[in-house]
Amino acid sequence: MNLKDLQEIPQKSEYLYRGRIINLRKDEVLLPNGKTAQREIIEHPGGASVLAITDSGEALFVRQYRPPFGKILLEIPAGKLEKGEEPKVCAAREIIEETGYKAEKLIPLMNCLPSPGCYGETLYLFLAEGLTFVGENPDADEFLQVVKIPVDRAIEMAQNGELPDAKTTISLLIYAQKYALPKKQSRA
Repeated sequence: MNLKDLQEIPQKSEYLYRGRIINLRKDEVLLPNGKTAQREIIEHPGGASVLAITDSGEALFVRQYRPPFGKILLEIPAGKLEKGEEPKVCAAREIIEETGYKAEKLIPLMNCLPSPGCYGETLYLFLAEGLTFVGENPDADEFLQVVKIPVDRAIEMAQNGELPDAKTTISLLIYAQKYALPKKQSRA
């Protein structure tokens, strides 16, 4: 089987909803077997998130209420890309808005697709270092609590499933692998 045998070909699209952050569209697609199917697609402009580590080895988190789940979650700072905005610019803006810290250095960790079955968002993950407190400036409809956790403890929390937010867990595990955990010695 070659990759072309997996391709779905869009036949028509209809927008069911156009919003401030997302659009919802229904597509009819032609399947590789010649039959048609319906696909519901959420369009999103993308976002950037920041794992910020202080000079004293603490990771910065925000606690905020998340309506889809009806509970308060602990997450790393993040936000959506504005039209035409570069992910690194978004990350720099979001860390200041949500935590009050400005980063001297933003290092890309990876890009990920949070839920590619229906959600058209690319999320850009960054590591922030060289933090300076400049004052919080959250959006008018954003209510956050900044939390500092020693990075080793935060990594444990990610490994133990205590942080259900995917971008937070992924960022911490990448950080642990690349920067925090001791490298395994090769056997000679």
